[in-house]
Amino acid sequence: MNNEIFDRAYTILKEHFENNKMPVIDLMAIEDGDPYKILVGSILSTRTKDETTATACKKLFEKADNLEKLSNLSAEEIETLIFPVGFYREKAKNLKQIPKIVAEKFDGVIPQTIDELLEFPGVGRKVANLVVAVAFKKPAICVDTHVHRIFNRFGYIKTKNPLETEMALRKKLPEKYWLGVNGYMVSYGQNICRPISPKCETCKIAEICGKVL
Repeated sequence: MNNEIFDRAYTILKEHFENNKMPVIDLMAIEDGDPYKILVGSILSTRTKDETTATACKKLFEKADNLEKLSNLSAEEIETLIFPVGFYREKAKNLKQIPKIVAEKFDGVIPQTIDELLEFPGVGRKVANLVVAVAFKKPAICVDTHVHRIFNRFGYIKTKNPLETEMALRKKLPEKYWLGVNGYMVSYGQNICRPISPKCETCKIAEICGKVL
């Protein structure tokens, strides 16, 4: 699949995204857009279903909707609020450190670059890219399991892991697609192009999936 063919697929992915349930972080961006909440929500979302992430975010932000209030919570209190997200104890400890790091290293402001965001515990490339793209609307490619799986199924790239996928997409995928591609792929991957038993019979991209010129 080359970029001309992918452009057709991208249009279909965008339409599906707009007409179906959006990933929780994209919803947060639309409803609020607060970089603090998007950073925290992105950390909570790793290895966790969207429904669980949304519930945990609601409970946490009712008590701590900014960095100052988060700093006043103990790690144990954060644990209780975010349970049962995946690795909630580890995530609670990481979240507890965020206000101090932001204050000491970034003058109290959530940073806007991948390298700076990687300084936070619990933030890997996927989360850092997601925050840059969703919170700050800057070109970044967030690669999760859906993005990695679908791009390889399409035949657009051939990679073995998410890091290889990110680097390959940075070289090949035109920048105009970067901001939307994660949300679109996640939505499609959750509903149509699933890891097990994908709905190929109803997929509107099936006819061009796997075409490599």
